[in-house]
Amino acid sequence: MPNRPARPAHRATVTRVEQLTPHMVRVVLGGEGLRAITAGDYTDHYVKVLFPAPGVTYPQPFDPAAVRETMPREAWPVTRTYTVRKWLPEIPEMWLDFVVHGDAGIAGPWAARAKPGDEIVFSGPGGAYAPSPDADWHLLAGDESALPAIAAALEGMPAGATVRAFLEVAGPDEEQKLETAADAEIVWLHRGARPVGELLAGAVRGATFPEGRVHAFVHGEANFVKDARGFLRKECAIPLEQLSISGYWRLGLNEDGWQSSKREWNQQVEREQETV
Repeated sequence: MPNRPARPAHRATVTRVEQLTPHMVRVVLGGEGLRAITAGDYTDHYVKVLFPAPGVTYPQPFDPAAVRETMPREAWPVTRTYTVRKWLPEIPEMWLDFVVHGDAGIAGPWAARAKPGDEIVFSGPGGAYAPSPDADWHLLAGDESALPAIAAALEGMPAGATVRAFLEVAGPDEEQKLETAADAEIVWLHRGARPVGELLAGAVRGATFPEGRVHAFVHGEANFVKDARGFLRKECAIPLEQLSISGYWRLGLNEDGWQSSKREWNQQVEREQETV
């Protein structure tokens, strides 16, 4: 079920909000509830943020498990997934970056209105990817949804590591300053009116890759990821164990719709792209 958190819920407090670009807002979280968090092993750590269903008041203290047991399905909190852009356990502090497109959606409008003192409930973090120190070079590719994880991966790269990074955003004002000790070639792709992922797919297919063993992180809109996966697996013959590759979202679906169909979509893609 897309709205059921996989891990116990944690509570945090908004400490500050930063407008990074016209459509990207950073919400910084703090509070004693973060001291129960274990993170830092991965650069793609993510949390499942729980947003109250519209018009629903929950018993306090808020307990998501109790809500699921005692309230009807339509009253359950709505879950949205966000990458942990930075984790500072010594404070403790967690950064979450939100893409905001006006009043569309649930999480974006919340982030646009967030202010210090607001509370947030989430489960996690999960995660699976960190740059391999054994790789000869690294490929990073994604749209805005993957930008926080790619930025974290760049920061986590060993000094001097060879990196090719491709980032698709709406336009030049959506670029961000990215810090890394790696020898990184970072290419920003400005989408404009083109379909999401079109430029990104072309850039990955048209790139000249370095020699040696690659470790790749390729995430974003599902149709782009499907194209990139086919290219990297079939045409480049890159083994799956060297790829972190998955659709974070799919055009035309909200997260509930995508999560409910993601497994079937992935299985179909795997069947279509079986490498000989």
